[in-house]
Amino acid sequence: MDYRTLIAKRYLTSPRSVSLISRITAISATGVALGVAALIVVLSVLNGFFEFVRDMLVSYDPHVRIVSVEERGFQPDDSLMATIEAWPGVRSAAPYVEGKAMLLHDSRSDVNKVVIVRGMDASTLNTDDGVVAGTTFGEFNLDRVDGRPGIVMGRRLGERLLISPGGGSAPPSRVALLSAPAIERMVTRVLSSSPIRQFEVRGLFQLETVFDESHVFVGLPEAQSLFRMGRSVSGIDVRLDDLDDAEAYQEWLASQLDAEQYEVLTWYDLQKSLYDVMQLEKWGASVVLFLIVIVAAFNIIGSLTMIVIEKRRDVGALRAMGVSAKNVRRIFLTEGALIGLVGAGAGLVLGLLLSWLQLQFGLVSLPGSESFLIDAYPVSIHPLDIALVTFAALGLCVAAAWYPAHRAAAIEPAVALRMDG
Repeated sequence: MDYRTLIAKRYLTSPRSVSLISRITAISATGVALGVAALIVVLSVLNGFFEFVRDMLVSYDPHVRIVSVEERGFQPDDSLMATIEAWPGVRSAAPYVEGKAMLLHDSRSDVNKVVIVRGMDASTLNTDDGVVAGTTFGEFNLDRVDGRPGIVMGRRLGERLLISPGGGSAPPSRVALLSAPAIERMVTRVLSSSPIRQFEVRGLFQLETVFDESHVFVGLPEAQSLFRMGRSVSGIDVRLDDLDDAEAYQEWLASQLDAEQYEVLTWYDLQKSLYDVMQLEKWGASVVLFLIVIVAAFNIIGSLTMIVIEKRRDVGALRAMGVSAKNVRRIFLTEGALIGLVGAGAGLVLGLLLSWLQLQFGLVSLPGSESFLIDAYPVSIHPLDIALVTFAALGLCVAAAWYPAHRAAAIEPAVALRMDG
């Protein structure tokens, strides 16, 4: 072992006595450990919340969405679809139509509600897609049966309107949708046939409360007719084999399409304000908790300065023996690094252990968990966050040792050796 490391280790762990300086040093290392452990646990929990919300939203949001710059939409011709599906990681690409309409139902006319109507081709969906998998009452069927088109809506909305897809001898409920273009036709063409389109309720899905109460699904041709879009669509939803490829696919697709006609959005862009707030909370909490490590670093400055004062004759002797000021400085910088290694290492082990226990056993439950989709605080351990926290704490400990090390290197041998011990 290098002599500078041996001396630094000796100064920190003297076997002869436990001095006040040793206690302060131990407190400093403990502070670093607690700060690192708290950062790791909090970052892991915030990552867990972020991934839980992301997975919940992506269950009905696409990985990438292509929308028209113009309000009237665009026609999904074969060449466009071929370009979209040319990327090797594309799992599905489904055109959709989306707009707002009034949902009408005779049984509860007092709660007729404006909903977001999503028209889509149900054959493009997989059984593990969020809306399909979340259809727990009835089935996700938008096809025409006996000339009547199907509709699937949220379970909460169905319960409010006393609507059900039927079963046994009970017939399925019927609802009507009235869009803005239909209202316009009713006003301007009094003698025309009724523009209200009726649908048969085929299923009720249960995902997230706000989504359940505001979204309904119909077939793509029905939505195009409802909103008078002809053969045009509002956009194309793309799902990839790997969610993490969304940004790379976005960049590639944007280079292939006309920017004046199409806009390419990732899952993050679709809920950007929410995701930005969650990221801001994460880094805000990190800054606050890192103050624990900063306070511990000030303790390191104090303890190492006291060591310099206590060991000034030893430093003078080292300088008289030919040890350079640079090497004296390195001795005390090594002390700071040793304190950082012990503190950050202990905090790393403690933080990972607590995070793993929460992940495996859900030790800390959410207050009022019966109102949430999860029972305990979620945890997701990111190696990059762990590395950043650990190296930042270690670097701060070394930086805290700079002043005591500079002061030790400035000691004059002759002056130090004349002092009383």
